[in-house]
Amino acid sequence: MSTTPSVDLLVPPPGGVLIAVVGLACRLPEAPDPAAFWALLRDGRHAVTEVPPERWRPTGPDDPARWGCFLPAVDRFDAGFFGISPREARMMDPQQRLLLELAWEGIEDTGVPADHLTDRPVGVFIGAMADDYAKLVYGHGAGEDGPHVLTGLHRSVLANRISYRLGLSGPSLTVDTGQSSSLLAVYLAAESLRSGECEIALAGGVNLNLLVDTARYTADFGALSPDGRCYTFDARANGYVRGEGAALVVLKPLDRAVADGDRVYCVIRGGATNHDGGGDRLTAPRQAGQEQVLRRAYERAGVAPAQVGYVELHGTGTPVGDPVEAAALGAVLGRARPADDPLLVGSVKTNIGHLEGAAGIAGLLKVVLALRHRELPASLNFRSANPAVPLDDLGLRVNTEPGPWPGRRPLLAGVSAFGMGGTNCHLVLAEAPRDTAGTSVAPVVEGPVPVLISGRSAAAVQAQARRLADWWEGPGRTTPVPAVARALAASRAALEHRAVVVGADRESIVADLRSVAAEPSGLAPGGVVLVFPGQGWQRAGMARELLATSPVFADRLAACDQALSALVDWSVTDLLQSEDETWLSRVDLLQPVLWSVMVSLGEVWLSAGVPVAGVVGHSQGEVAAACVAGGLSLEDGARIVVTRARLIRELAGRGGMLSVGLGRAEVEPELPDGVETAVVNSPSSTVVAGPVPVLDAFAARLTKRGVRARLVLIDYASHSAAVDSVADRLVAELEGLTPRSSVIPVVSTATGDVLDTAGMDASYWLRNLRHTVRFDLAMQTLVSLGARVFVEVSAHPVLELAMSECVEAAGVPGVVVASQRRDQPQYDALLRALGQAWAAGVPVDWTIALGSGRSHVDLPTYAFQRARHWITAEPADDGAVDGGAEATVQTGDLGELTRTVAARVLGHQRPDDIDVDRPFKELGFDSSLSLQLCRRLGAAVGTTLP
Repeated sequence: MSTTPSVDLLVPPPGGVLIAVVGLACRLPEAPDPAAFWALLRDGRHAVTEVPPERWRPTGPDDPARWGCFLPAVDRFDAGFFGISPREARMMDPQQRLLLELAWEGIEDTGVPADHLTDRPVGVFIGAMADDYAKLVYGHGAGEDGPHVLTGLHRSVLANRISYRLGLSGPSLTVDTGQSSSLLAVYLAAESLRSGECEIALAGGVNLNLLVDTARYTADFGALSPDGRCYTFDARANGYVRGEGAALVVLKPLDRAVADGDRVYCVIRGGATNHDGGGDRLTAPRQAGQEQVLRRAYERAGVAPAQVGYVELHGTGTPVGDPVEAAALGAVLGRARPADDPLLVGSVKTNIGHLEGAAGIAGLLKVVLALRHRELPASLNFRSANPAVPLDDLGLRVNTEPGPWPGRRPLLAGVSAFGMGGTNCHLVLAEAPRDTAGTSVAPVVEGPVPVLISGRSAAAVQAQARRLADWWEGPGRTTPVPAVARALAASRAALEHRAVVVGADRESIVADLRSVAAEPSGLAPGGVVLVFPGQGWQRAGMARELLATSPVFADRLAACDQALSALVDWSVTDLLQSEDETWLSRVDLLQPVLWSVMVSLGEVWLSAGVPVAGVVGHSQGEVAAACVAGGLSLEDGARIVVTRARLIRELAGRGGMLSVGLGRAEVEPELPDGVETAVVNSPSSTVVAGPVPVLDAFAARLTKRGVRARLVLIDYASHSAAVDSVADRLVAELEGLTPRSSVIPVVSTATGDVLDTAGMDASYWLRNLRHTVRFDLAMQTLVSLGARVFVEVSAHPVLELAMSECVEAAGVPGVVVASQRRDQPQYDALLRALGQAWAAGVPVDWTIALGSGRSHVDLPTYAFQRARHWITAEPADDGAVDGGAEATVQTGDLGELTRTVAARVLGHQRPDDIDVDRPFKELGFDSSLSLQLCRRLGAAVGTTLP
């Protein structure tokens, strides 16, 4: 065994930078993801099959093109996810489509939401050498899809399409050096990171075998094995079997990855590239050139040849290539070792065939996984060495049995790829430093957690929920629930359609995920408003659980208690936790408690990062609203609510309030003498105030007519002339308030308009108590300013129906959220409320519920909703809009006409396939398709559109 000093995995070679592999993605034969690929390698299986009938027909049993390693459904793609129209998708090389999906999956695997990389210097480096689909398109003809042919088929766009769709601003290039293309792409990505040209890089390669002609030419060249196997270094070596697929790695400088808490699969210490320098012919490999690239790679990596435990060969199994590769390896690495410690070698081509332009990334991925799992899979199809490959003399041994790595530490490996034109590449990999190898940091969370799902469509959300449920029920799945929830929240992009499941155990969460699969979800973007109600939502036990489960709530309630302590001789905290609940019937105690609970719940919403665009308070709720908005200090808020409640208590027994299921205009003409309009909540909800006997008689009259009318459970008449008896004292006792302009806009229910809270002096608070509450006008103002999400901040919703009616009357989409519900556990209800807001498009900082820190969990990747897009698949009818669509103009349904024409222009089969809530660009409209839309719409309505 070698006594060469060990390599320090955290110390780069002189002048070098260590590069971490932090993300993986692949679609390989019989391996749709890295986990499946590792299972195929570990089990010693191969993916060789006869060619699928949809590709081509072999000429007979001796046809070398009969065999291959193929991907299923290469004609299917989730075009809508990437904002690509079906018409453009038909013209796109499926290699572009495949890489787009893998780029998304690779970024997901890093634990960073893909949308967090937008506008950052992230590089994309893709290796490829084939363009079979271009030949299919040229042979078929593009028709009206011609404007998309150039970008759809040009090989450079393989990388550019990823950069464009993900909004990445780093280098973006496609590399074609033949069979070394994808490994060279990884090499160039690492060099770009080392130079500081980009901070993250996506690197890999793709190869699809779509034409029998390409297979025939390869056979004519003499490279294909007649029996469809790769016999790497074996005496039976007679060529290779072709494979297809794609793989990507995500790279970062190791020091940056460590600082960011990334999971590091392994480290690229260095590498080298060169050209053979000329041999017998253009395509013949040259030993001297391969020796040179190996020596340079290990010198640059700071690794002595004897330290290397394994090399992933180019290993094509050709009679010419194998001996040259073996001789070069022996000269540089094998003979530098003791005779009893040969260098282990193998080739992934024995499992999945020769992926040609993507061969290097397939070999690299095999080594990354082998380092990660600390196991070496077997190289297949080896019985006895090629006589031209004297393994013992060269210090080499084909690894024919799966097992642990050689005893040396740390684990070091090399990966080779050689292009038929002479471009060589070799990379040197090392195991990940122990502290970066993907330890999962589960947040310290007890109790229920939110499990977040999102997608580009309702169908995608349903599919994602099913996929997550299936994954969670998989064998040996022991990941703690909080870790999974945290990983979902922190590592997945929040897409347009969303759903949230709240639970504390795996079984209940999985059951709820399966029910999510049956329900669509949607997005109602717009400003968020916190709505603070008046009285009527109090209940026994309210906030008791939140005091124990929400530190933010408890801390703010303690601050409210402190502000009240100078004015009262009791404690809000004590009352909320007391078993004696007689205080609920005393308004002088109740209203300060309600104020404290609302202020504290409001603080929870703010601490969750919810971008509050405005607040509104209903009657006494306006005091809490002003405090949360920053217009009042807690001390002034406490003074107002205590004074107001104490004076109201003097009104007790001298009146009441009646809720009526009619609008103001319908109620007021019928009001009895002495009864006034106290509150206007919505177009069909009004509250009146006055003497109780008169209210009883009025209620009986309304009920007899079938109108809802019920007494509110209070014994005084706020917002009426009854307040006049305490008006002067209220103003006098509130002199000296110091209101200020709020940070968050406040819409007053006294005026119905946006209010400068610096004017909330003593006289304003008299108006708040004496005059009609115009909640309906406040809602109209909020909706006109763009508010669409209304969060009621109380222990139980009392304004839910009124808010819904106001939004409906305005004719806009809206979402009403209740912070708490009396029939739900309090912390669960809070999480569900935050989840409902998030599902409506509201940003939420979920660290409030899940804690901070990384949680590395191998979650299922996005459930792409793929459909067939192929040159032989006809798009929707390209003709003029039919009579049915024209008829919609006569009924004024221009929206339906636009949707119908847009569907045809984009290539959809049905108008319902158009998501009218998405911007035109995200639907796939480019300049060419936009012109077509204008022309066809103009023809339908008989005018010219700009």
